[in-house]
Amino acid sequence: MFTRSLCLVLGLAATGLSADPLPSWNDTDAKSRIIDFVVGVSDPHSEDFVVQADRIAVFDNDGTLWAEQPVYFQLLYGIDFVARKGAEDPDFLTTDALKAAAAGDIEALMATGEEGLLEVVNASHADMSVETFQAGVLTWLDTAKHPKTGKRYDEMLYQPMLELLRYLRDEGFATYIVSGGGIHFMRAFADDAYNIPPQQVIGSSIKSSYEMIDGTPTVLKDPGIAFIDDKEGKPIAIETRIGKRPIFAAGNSDGDFQMLEWTTAGEGPRFGLIVHHTDATREYAYDRDSHIGQLVRGLDEGPDRGWLIVDMAEDWGTVWPSE
Repeated sequence: MFTRSLCLVLGLAATGLSADPLPSWNDTDAKSRIIDFVVGVSDPHSEDFVVQADRIAVFDNDGTLWAEQPVYFQLLYGIDFVARKGAEDPDFLTTDALKAAAAGDIEALMATGEEGLLEVVNASHADMSVETFQAGVLTWLDTAKHPKTGKRYDEMLYQPMLELLRYLRDEGFATYIVSGGGIHFMRAFADDAYNIPPQQVIGSSIKSSYEMIDGTPTVLKDPGIAFIDDKEGKPIAIETRIGKRPIFAAGNSDGDFQMLEWTTAGEGPRFGLIVHHTDATREYAYDRDSHIGQLVRGLDEGPDRGWLIVDMAEDWGTVWPSE
């Protein structure tokens, strides 16, 4: 795993122990706006001061804190799980979706629609305990490699966002993940990757049940979707889980629009941030026509709402921690 200690070492090496809280950000308007906001809300002498208990920041994960192309990494985990299971037991591959996943044919899998994707999710996420599932996720992260970069998936975190998370926490913010990804999938690595503990990770979930198994109380992951933490679901999840409206929200797609809209509609100083993927050389370039992470409304309406649109190619001097 990409550990917190390694993040810290890389961060200190990048800063040279300097006073710059965001060393991987270029000296553009984006960096200045972030620092001006954080200084304003954390300085008790500022007219924009916000008490520490209300300094809450929420972040989408896929495409905001780590990469999400060519498909969401959690789906790639499911595909690898089905392929491994199918190799052990060919009778496991009972549907076209499972057969496509086992063959690594993402195009054919996507053609099966939501029903086919749910079959892969159920096959790779359900009928096991939370602990068993998360152990499998950690094993996968330790071994699997991204098809384009050759990096481990937990190395494809965005260094500028790691610095932003650390900077906010240094200035008294509580940082949360609020993402469409599976809650147990993200909780398996969020503490090591982002220094965000499991109780501060909010995500989508499949159904669950409670059973005594061999005398041990166990929470099981069951087939079927219980909650989708996307679009309108994000403000609802924040309100029910955190109980306060954040003052800072960051996302990268229109699936995050309502979270930024609700966050920035509150009273007092507010900050909305959208990561715009514009760097085809170091990462990927996509927005309006992307099959995932589509960004249309955020580009059209975000600037007029005062949201910061971060241009990855222009605003980030570094993308990956390994740089």
